[in-house]
Amino acid sequence: MTVARRGGSHRKLDTAAKRRMAFVAIAATGVAAAGATGAGAATVHQSSDQDGQGAGDISLAANTELLAQGAEGSAAGADVETAAAQILALPQTTQIENLSGQLSSALEFDAERAAADLLSRAPEVVKPAEGSYTSPFAMRWGTMHKGIDIANALGTPIVAAMAGTVIDAGPASGFGNWVRIKHDDGTITVYGHMSTIDVTVGQEVQAGQKIAGIGNEGFSTGPHVHFEVYPTEGNAVDPVPWLRERGVEV
Repeated sequence: MTVARRGGSHRKLDTAAKRRMAFVAIAATGVAAAGATGAGAATVHQSSDQDGQGAGDISLAANTELLAQGAEGSAAGADVETAAAQILALPQTTQIENLSGQLSSALEFDAERAAADLLSRAPEVVKPAEGSYTSPFAMRWGTMHKGIDIANALGTPIVAAMAGTVIDAGPASGFGNWVRIKHDDGTITVYGHMSTIDVTVGQEVQAGQKIAGIGNEGFSTGPHVHFEVYPTEGNAVDPVPWLRERGVEV
């Protein structure tokens, strides 16, 4: 009697068949990962027995020639050579000539620029010395006192009231020592009784630059600087209003 097969039922695979199928899957995956072209990299032959339940024989054909070649049949070594890392040629450094001289020039330029900046912000007129205003521009002891006196300790800096050129620096009758400066507008300022002198005739000075130190030389009753102002017309004027007009208080 013939027994009919139930539709839709699956055939049972024995353990050996399962192992052979797993081996086939692993082999096919390995071939694909190696870059083999086409399905011919692995060939599986399966035969069944007469009742269709046998697993049959499975054989693996590994095509080593395909594995060694690319898709276009070129040698694998060519692709490897093309993809290999390349050594780039770096430009050689060029040594800067006279680097020390360039640095020195840059430092000098920076110093000159800083000095010019300070000069541009410096006041045009300053007080000739710090101290106590002790004597005015007026008649004194029967003669005209043509300047003002500012008293302070010996050696206190005396500075140029404005920028100009030193026209006298040294001993002078009555003053002991004096310094005279001619300014750009023709005005002449006079400084007297100093203990030290820090400038020479012909020297260019700036407003506020130290020119001497307060002293007690000549006809003097104590350490002070005697300061006079002679405008272009040549007659001495009271230094207090002259300074005030230029923003300086005594």
